[in-house]
Amino acid sequence: MRRRLAAVGIVVLAIAGFLVLKATRPAPPPVEARERIWRVAAEHLQPVSARPTLTLYGRVEAPDQVRAAAPVSARVLEVRVRDGERVAAGTVLARLDPRDLQPRVAQARADIEREQIRQRADLQAIEQERALLALAEAKVARFERLKNKGFSAESAFDQAREELARVRLSLTQREQSIREHPARLAQLQAKLAEVERDASRGEIRAAFDARIGTVQVAAGDQLQAGQALLTLYSSDTLFLRARVPAIYAEELRSALAAGEALGATAEFGASRLNARLERIAGEADARGVDVLLRLDESVAVPVGAFVNAVLERPALQGVYSLPFSALHGGERIYQVRDGRLAGVRVSRLGERRDGGQVRLLVRAEGLVPEAPVMTTHLPNALDGLAVEVVDGGTAARAAQAAAQ
Repeated sequence: MRRRLAAVGIVVLAIAGFLVLKATRPAPPPVEARERIWRVAAEHLQPVSARPTLTLYGRVEAPDQVRAAAPVSARVLEVRVRDGERVAAGTVLARLDPRDLQPRVAQARADIEREQIRQRADLQAIEQERALLALAEAKVARFERLKNKGFSAESAFDQAREELARVRLSLTQREQSIREHPARLAQLQAKLAEVERDASRGEIRAAFDARIGTVQVAAGDQLQAGQALLTLYSSDTLFLRARVPAIYAEELRSALAAGEALGATAEFGASRLNARLERIAGEADARGVDVLLRLDESVAVPVGAFVNAVLERPALQGVYSLPFSALHGGERIYQVRDGRLAGVRVSRLGERRDGGQVRLLVRAEGLVPEAPVMTTHLPNALDGLAVEVVDGGTAARAAQAAAQ
Protein backbone atom coordinates (compact mmCIF):
# COMPACT_ATOMS: atom_id res chain seq x y z
CA MET A 1 0.00 0.00 0.00
CA ARG A 2 2.84 2.39 0.81
CA ARG A 3 4.41 1.75 -2.52
CA ARG A 4 1.16 2.46 -4.35
CA LEU A 5 0.60 5.67 -2.44
CA ALA A 6 4.16 6.78 -3.25
CA ALA A 7 3.62 6.13 -6.97
CA VAL A 8 0.35 8.06 -6.94
CA GLY A 9 2.04 10.94 -5.12
CA ILE A 10 4.80 11.10 -7.71
CA VAL A 11 2.26 11.22 -10.53
CA VAL A 12 0.30 13.96 -8.76
CA LEU A 13 3.45 15.99 -8.19
CA ALA A 14 4.45 15.64 -11.86
CA ILE A 15 1.04 16.82 -13.03
CA ALA A 16 1.12 19.73 -10.65
CA GLY A 17 4.60 20.73 -11.86
CA PHE A 18 3.49 20.54 -15.51
CA LEU A 19 0.50 22.76 -14.80
CA VAL A 20 2.70 25.27 -12.97
CA LEU A 21 5.21 25.41 -15.83
CA LYS A 22 2.43 25.78 -18.39
CA ALA A 23 0.82 28.58 -16.44
CA THR A 24 4.09 30.48 -16.07
CA ARG A 25 5.41 30.12 -19.68
CA PRO A 26 6.05 33.35 -21.65
CA ALA A 27 3.42 34.44 -24.15
CA PRO A 28 4.38 33.78 -27.87
CA PRO A 29 4.79 36.82 -30.17
CA PRO A 30 1.74 37.58 -32.30
CA VAL A 31 1.83 36.04 -35.84
CA GLU A 32 1.67 38.68 -38.60
CA ALA A 33 0.12 37.42 -41.91
CA ARG A 34 2.07 38.74 -44.93
CA GLU A 35 1.18 38.36 -48.58
CA ARG A 36 4.03 37.07 -50.77
CA ILE A 37 5.33 39.54 -53.33
CA TRP A 38 6.80 38.10 -56.56
CA ARG A 39 9.77 39.79 -58.14
CA VAL A 40 9.31 40.26 -61.88
CA ALA A 41 10.80 42.16 -64.82
CA ALA A 42 8.64 44.52 -66.83
CA GLU A 43 8.76 46.78 -69.91
CA HIS A 44 6.92 49.93 -70.86
CA LEU A 45 5.28 49.34 -74.25
CA GLN A 46 4.60 51.89 -76.95
CA PRO A 47 2.69 51.25 -80.20
CA VAL A 48 5.10 51.01 -83.12
CA SER A 49 5.16 50.33 -86.85
CA ALA A 50 6.95 47.02 -87.46
CA ARG A 51 7.33 44.33 -90.09
CA PRO A 52 6.67 40.76 -88.97
CA THR A 53 9.14 38.22 -90.29
CA LEU A 54 8.91 34.66 -91.57
CA THR A 55 11.72 32.16 -91.22
CA LEU A 56 12.07 30.21 -94.47
CA TYR A 57 14.10 27.20 -95.49
CA GLY A 58 14.72 26.75 -99.19
CA ARG A 59 17.06 25.76 -101.98
CA VAL A 60 19.07 27.92 -104.35
CA GLU A 61 17.99 27.65 -107.99
CA ALA A 62 19.22 29.10 -111.28
CA PRO A 63 16.44 29.83 -113.81
CA ASP A 64 19.03 30.25 -116.61
CA GLN A 65 20.76 26.94 -116.05
CA VAL A 66 21.98 25.53 -119.38
CA ARG A 67 22.54 21.87 -120.18
CA ALA A 68 25.21 21.60 -122.88
CA ALA A 69 24.61 18.44 -124.94
CA ALA A 70 26.25 16.74 -127.91
CA PRO A 71 24.50 17.71 -131.19
CA VAL A 72 25.33 14.35 -132.84
CA SER A 73 27.06 11.12 -131.96
CA ALA A 74 30.72 12.03 -131.52
CA ARG A 75 33.78 11.53 -129.35
CA VAL A 76 34.93 14.14 -126.81
CA LEU A 77 38.27 15.57 -127.91
CA GLU A 78 38.95 17.73 -124.83
CA VAL A 79 37.29 19.31 -121.79
CA ARG A 80 38.71 22.68 -120.70
CA VAL A 81 36.72 23.45 -117.53
CA ARG A 82 36.02 21.86 -114.17
CA ASP A 83 33.16 21.98 -111.67
CA GLY A 84 32.64 25.37 -110.02
CA GLU A 85 34.85 27.43 -112.35
CA ARG A 86 33.72 30.87 -113.47
CA VAL A 87 33.93 31.52 -117.23
CA ALA A 88 33.36 34.54 -119.46
CA ALA A 89 30.95 34.64 -122.37
CA GLY A 90 32.42 32.97 -125.46
CA THR A 91 34.87 30.77 -123.56
CA VAL A 92 35.40 27.33 -125.14
CA LEU A 93 34.26 24.77 -122.59
CA ALA A 94 34.75 21.52 -124.52
CA ARG A 95 35.46 20.28 -128.06
CA LEU A 96 34.14 17.31 -129.99
CA ASP A 97 36.28 15.41 -132.48
CA PRO A 98 35.90 17.21 -135.86
CA ARG A 99 36.44 13.89 -137.66
CA ASP A 100 32.96 12.90 -136.46
CA LEU A 101 31.42 16.15 -137.71
CA GLN A 102 33.11 17.24 -140.95
CA PRO A 103 32.17 14.15 -143.06
CA ARG A 104 28.50 15.01 -142.60
CA VAL A 105 29.17 18.51 -143.91
CA ALA A 106 31.05 17.17 -146.92
CA GLN A 107 28.26 14.71 -147.70
CA ALA A 108 25.59 17.44 -147.51
CA ARG A 109 27.57 19.67 -149.87
CA ALA A 110 28.03 16.78 -152.28
CA ASP A 111 24.28 16.15 -152.27
CA ILE A 112 23.65 19.77 -153.26
CA GLU A 113 26.22 19.61 -156.04
CA ARG A 114 24.68 16.36 -157.36
CA GLU A 115 21.24 17.99 -157.41
CA GLN A 116 22.55 20.95 -159.37
CA ILE A 117 24.19 18.61 -161.92
CA ARG A 118 20.94 16.71 -162.20
CA GLN A 119 19.07 19.94 -162.87
CA ARG A 120 21.42 20.92 -165.68
CA ALA A 121 21.10 17.42 -167.16
CA ASP A 122 17.30 17.60 -167.00
CA LEU A 123 17.26 20.96 -168.78
CA GLN A 124 19.42 19.55 -171.58
CA ALA A 125 17.48 16.28 -171.85
CA ILE A 126 14.05 17.92 -171.98
CA GLU A 127 14.85 19.58 -175.30
CA GLN A 128 15.74 16.22 -176.78
CA GLU A 129 12.60 14.61 -175.37
CA ARG A 130 10.46 17.37 -176.88
CA ALA A 131 12.09 16.67 -180.25
CA LEU A 132 11.41 12.96 -179.80
CA LEU A 133 7.79 13.80 -178.98
CA ALA A 134 7.42 15.77 -182.21
CA LEU A 135 8.87 12.85 -184.21
CA ALA A 136 6.63 10.37 -182.43
CA GLU A 137 3.53 12.49 -183.12
CA ALA A 138 4.50 12.80 -186.82
CA LYS A 139 5.06 9.05 -187.04
CA VAL A 140 1.63 8.32 -185.55
CA ALA A 141 0.00 10.75 -187.99
CA ARG A 142 1.80 9.15 -190.96
CA PHE A 143 0.82 5.60 -189.91
CA GLU A 144 -2.75 6.73 -189.40
CA ARG A 145 -2.96 8.07 -193.01
CA LEU A 146 -1.44 4.87 -194.36
CA LYS A 147 -3.85 2.74 -192.33
CA ASN A 148 -6.81 4.74 -193.58
CA LYS A 149 -5.69 4.14 -197.22
CA GLY A 150 -5.06 0.48 -196.51
CA PHE A 151 -1.33 0.63 -197.01
CA SER A 152 -0.34 -0.16 -193.39
CA ALA A 153 -1.22 -2.83 -190.87
CA GLU A 154 -3.17 -2.07 -187.70
CA SER A 155 -0.31 -3.44 -185.55
CA ALA A 156 2.18 -0.93 -186.93
CA PHE A 157 -0.20 1.92 -186.12
CA ASP A 158 -0.65 0.62 -182.55
CA GLN A 159 3.11 0.32 -182.13
CA ALA A 160 3.58 3.96 -183.19
CA ARG A 161 0.93 5.11 -180.72
CA GLU A 162 2.59 3.13 -177.92
CA GLU A 163 5.93 4.77 -178.70
CA LEU A 164 4.25 8.19 -178.59
CA ALA A 165 2.75 7.42 -175.15
CA ARG A 166 6.16 6.42 -173.80
CA VAL A 167 7.75 9.62 -175.08
CA ARG A 168 4.98 11.75 -173.52
CA LEU A 169 5.37 9.92 -170.19
CA SER A 170 9.13 10.45 -170.19
CA LEU A 171 8.67 14.13 -170.99
CA THR A 172 6.11 14.53 -168.20
CA GLN A 173 8.46 12.92 -165.69
CA ARG A 174 11.31 15.15 -166.83
CA GLU A 175 9.16 18.27 -166.48
CA GLN A 176 8.07 17.17 -163.03
CA SER A 177 11.69 16.62 -162.01
CA ILE A 178 12.54 20.14 -163.18
CA ARG A 179 9.59 21.61 -161.25
CA GLU A 180 10.64 19.70 -158.10
CA HIS A 181 14.23 20.89 -158.33
CA PRO A 182 13.76 24.06 -156.13
CA ALA A 183 12.11 21.98 -153.38
CA ARG A 184 14.83 19.31 -153.47
CA LEU A 185 17.53 21.97 -153.50
CA ALA A 186 15.94 23.78 -150.54
CA GLN A 187 15.72 20.50 -148.63
CA LEU A 188 19.39 19.72 -149.25
CA GLN A 189 20.42 23.25 -148.33
CA ALA A 190 18.48 22.94 -145.09
CA LYS A 191 20.28 19.66 -144.44
CA LEU A 192 23.61 21.38 -145.11
CA ALA A 193 22.70 24.21 -142.72
CA GLU A 194 21.79 21.64 -140.09
CA VAL A 195 25.05 19.70 -140.32
CA GLU A 196 27.07 22.95 -140.45
CA ARG A 197 25.25 24.07 -137.31
CA ASP A 198 26.09 20.76 -135.61
CA ALA A 199 29.70 21.09 -136.76
CA SER A 200 29.89 24.61 -135.31
CA ARG A 201 28.57 23.21 -132.04
CA GLY A 202 31.52 20.89 -131.92
CA GLU A 203 33.09 23.69 -129.87
CA ILE A 204 30.90 24.13 -126.79
CA ARG A 205 31.09 27.81 -125.77
CA ALA A 206 29.61 29.75 -122.88
CA ALA A 207 26.72 31.91 -124.08
CA PHE A 208 27.09 34.28 -121.09
CA ASP A 209 29.24 34.90 -118.05
CA ALA A 210 28.59 31.81 -116.01
CA ARG A 211 29.68 29.34 -113.38
CA ILE A 212 30.17 25.68 -114.27
CA GLY A 213 27.78 23.40 -112.42
CA THR A 214 28.86 19.82 -113.14
CA VAL A 215 31.11 18.31 -115.81
CA GLN A 216 29.76 14.89 -116.75
CA VAL A 217 32.28 13.71 -119.37
CA ALA A 218 35.99 13.39 -119.93
CA ALA A 219 38.23 13.47 -123.01
CA GLY A 220 37.78 10.29 -125.04
CA ASP A 221 34.17 9.59 -124.05
CA GLN A 222 31.87 8.51 -126.87
CA LEU A 223 28.62 10.49 -126.74
CA GLN A 224 25.22 9.89 -128.23
CA ALA A 225 23.16 12.68 -129.76
CA GLY A 226 21.58 14.73 -127.00
CA GLN A 227 23.81 13.38 -124.22
CA ALA A 228 24.82 16.07 -121.71
CA LEU A 229 28.44 17.16 -121.39
CA LEU A 230 28.12 19.74 -118.61
CA THR A 231 25.80 22.28 -116.99
CA LEU A 232 26.39 25.98 -116.44
CA TYR A 233 24.36 28.86 -115.06
CA SER A 234 24.50 32.60 -114.59
CA SER A 235 25.55 33.27 -111.00
CA ASP A 236 24.12 36.81 -111.24
CA THR A 237 20.51 35.58 -111.34
CA LEU A 238 20.06 33.08 -108.55
CA PHE A 239 16.84 32.53 -106.64
CA LEU A 240 15.96 30.96 -103.34
CA ARG A 241 12.86 28.79 -103.65
CA ALA A 242 11.17 28.36 -100.28
CA ARG A 243 7.74 27.44 -99.01
CA VAL A 244 5.52 29.60 -96.81
CA PRO A 245 2.18 28.71 -95.22
CA ALA A 246 -0.73 29.36 -97.58
CA ILE A 247 -2.30 31.85 -95.12
CA TYR A 248 0.48 34.34 -95.94
CA ALA A 249 0.30 33.93 -99.74
CA GLU A 250 -2.43 36.52 -100.39
CA GLU A 251 -0.80 39.05 -98.06
CA LEU A 252 2.55 38.72 -99.87
CA ARG A 253 0.92 38.75 -103.32
CA SER A 254 -1.00 41.94 -102.50
CA ALA A 255 2.19 43.61 -101.30
CA LEU A 256 4.00 42.71 -104.54
CA ALA A 257 1.08 43.98 -106.63
CA ALA A 258 1.24 47.27 -104.74
CA GLY A 259 4.95 47.60 -105.55
CA GLU A 260 6.11 47.09 -101.97
CA ALA A 261 9.67 45.77 -101.67
CA LEU A 262 9.87 42.85 -99.25
CA GLY A 263 13.46 42.17 -98.28
CA ALA A 264 15.04 39.14 -96.72
CA THR A 265 18.36 38.09 -95.24
CA ALA A 266 19.78 34.64 -95.90
CA GLU A 267 22.57 32.72 -94.26
CA PHE A 268 24.87 30.24 -95.94
CA GLY A 269 27.56 29.09 -93.58
CA ALA A 270 29.30 32.20 -92.29
CA SER A 271 28.06 34.30 -95.22
CA ARG A 272 25.13 36.66 -94.90
CA LEU A 273 23.24 37.43 -98.10
CA ASN A 274 20.56 39.93 -99.02
CA ALA A 275 17.51 38.93 -101.03
CA ARG A 276 14.12 40.29 -102.04
CA LEU A 277 10.81 38.64 -102.80
CA GLU A 278 10.26 38.64 -106.57
CA ARG A 279 7.29 36.36 -107.24
CA ILE A 280 4.94 33.77 -105.78
CA ALA A 281 4.04 30.44 -107.34
CA GLY A 282 0.55 30.07 -108.78
CA GLU A 283 -0.12 26.69 -107.17
CA ALA A 284 -0.21 25.56 -103.56
CA ASP A 285 -0.64 22.31 -101.67
CA ALA A 286 -1.23 21.24 -98.10
CA ARG A 287 2.30 22.29 -97.13
CA GLY A 288 1.96 25.86 -98.45
CA VAL A 289 2.98 27.85 -101.51
CA ASP A 290 6.41 28.40 -103.07
CA VAL A 291 7.98 31.85 -103.14
CA LEU A 292 11.05 32.94 -105.12
CA LEU A 293 13.54 35.33 -103.55
CA ARG A 294 16.18 36.86 -105.80
CA LEU A 295 19.62 36.78 -104.19
CA ASP A 296 21.54 40.04 -104.56
CA GLU A 297 24.92 38.71 -103.43
CA SER A 298 25.08 35.18 -104.71
CA VAL A 299 28.65 34.75 -105.91
CA ALA A 300 29.63 32.31 -103.16
CA VAL A 301 26.42 30.28 -103.14
CA PRO A 302 26.30 27.16 -105.36
CA VAL A 303 23.12 26.02 -107.02
CA GLY A 304 21.30 23.40 -104.98
CA ALA A 305 22.51 24.72 -101.62
CA PHE A 306 20.00 24.70 -98.76
CA VAL A 307 19.70 28.16 -97.20
CA ASN A 308 17.65 29.57 -94.35
CA ALA A 309 16.29 33.10 -94.73
CA VAL A 310 14.23 35.61 -92.79
CA LEU A 311 11.59 37.33 -94.95
CA GLU A 312 9.93 40.59 -93.98
CA ARG A 313 6.14 40.72 -94.27
CA PRO A 314 4.19 43.94 -94.99
CA ALA A 315 4.43 46.59 -92.25
CA LEU A 316 1.83 46.71 -89.45
CA GLN A 317 0.80 49.91 -87.71
CA GLY A 318 -0.03 50.36 -84.03
CA VAL A 319 1.36 47.07 -82.76
CA TYR A 320 3.28 46.17 -79.62
CA SER A 321 6.60 44.34 -79.58
CA LEU A 322 7.33 42.19 -76.55
CA PRO A 323 9.36 39.07 -75.66
CA PHE A 324 7.75 35.64 -75.78
CA SER A 325 8.19 35.29 -72.03
CA ALA A 326 5.51 38.00 -71.57
CA LEU A 327 2.85 35.78 -73.15
CA HIS A 328 0.77 33.56 -70.84
CA GLY A 329 -1.65 30.95 -72.10
CA GLY A 330 -1.09 31.90 -75.71
CA GLU A 331 -3.31 35.02 -75.63
CA ARG A 332 -2.79 36.94 -72.39
CA ILE A 333 -0.25 39.40 -71.03
CA TYR A 334 -0.14 41.05 -67.61
CA GLN A 335 0.36 44.72 -66.75
CA VAL A 336 1.66 45.81 -63.38
CA ARG A 337 -0.90 48.25 -61.95
CA ASP A 338 -0.37 49.54 -58.40
CA GLY A 339 1.85 46.58 -57.56
CA ARG A 340 -0.60 43.93 -58.80
CA LEU A 341 -1.10 42.05 -62.05
CA ALA A 342 -3.93 42.86 -64.43
CA GLY A 343 -4.50 40.50 -67.36
CA VAL A 344 -5.06 41.82 -70.92
CA ARG A 345 -6.09 39.70 -73.91
CA VAL A 346 -3.98 40.15 -77.05
CA SER A 347 -4.11 39.12 -80.72
CA ARG A 348 -0.92 37.61 -82.09
CA LEU A 349 0.12 39.11 -85.45
CA GLY A 350 3.49 37.50 -86.00
CA GLU A 351 7.11 37.54 -84.96
CA ARG A 352 9.90 39.99 -85.46
CA ARG A 353 13.52 38.81 -85.60
CA ASP A 354 16.05 41.47 -84.63
CA GLY A 355 19.49 39.94 -84.78
CA GLY A 356 19.51 36.92 -82.50
CA GLN A 357 16.38 37.98 -80.58
CA VAL A 358 12.85 37.07 -81.60
CA ARG A 359 10.02 39.26 -80.30
CA LEU A 360 6.27 38.86 -80.58
CA LEU A 361 4.07 41.42 -82.32
CA VAL A 362 0.57 41.76 -80.86
CA ARG A 363 -2.44 44.04 -80.76
CA ALA A 364 -4.21 44.61 -77.47
CA GLU A 365 -7.25 46.54 -76.28
CA GLY A 366 -7.40 47.94 -72.79
CA LEU A 367 -3.71 48.55 -72.15
CA VAL A 368 -3.01 51.31 -69.62
CA PRO A 369 -0.26 53.45 -71.22
CA GLU A 370 1.70 54.18 -68.05
CA ALA A 371 1.58 50.64 -66.65
CA PRO A 372 4.51 48.34 -67.56
CA VAL A 373 3.96 44.85 -68.96
CA MET A 374 5.44 41.92 -67.06
CA THR A 375 8.07 40.14 -69.14
CA THR A 376 8.83 37.39 -66.61
CA HIS A 377 6.92 34.19 -67.31
CA LEU A 378 5.18 33.17 -64.06
CA PRO A 379 3.40 29.80 -64.21
CA ASN A 380 1.09 30.91 -61.37
CA ALA A 381 0.31 34.36 -62.80
CA LEU A 382 -3.26 35.57 -62.22
CA ASP A 383 -5.15 38.80 -61.82
CA GLY A 384 -4.44 40.58 -58.55
CA LEU A 385 -1.16 38.80 -57.78
CA ALA A 386 1.21 41.09 -55.86
CA VAL A 387 4.48 41.73 -57.68
CA GLU A 388 7.55 43.94 -57.44
CA VAL A 389 9.25 45.19 -60.60
CA VAL A 390 13.01 44.58 -60.50
CA ASP A 391 15.78 44.26 -63.06
CA GLY A 392 15.72 41.35 -65.50
CA GLY A 393 18.50 39.26 -63.86
CA THR A 394 16.96 39.37 -60.40
CA ALA A 395 13.51 38.58 -61.81
CA ALA A 396 14.85 35.60 -63.75
CA ARG A 397 16.47 34.13 -60.63
CA ALA A 398 13.30 34.67 -58.63
CA ALA A 399 11.14 33.01 -61.31
CA GLN A 400 13.53 30.05 -61.46
CA ALA A 401 13.42 29.64 -57.69
CA ALA A 402 9.61 29.80 -57.74
CA ALA A 403 9.43 27.13 -60.46
CA GLN A 404 11.64 24.82 -58.38
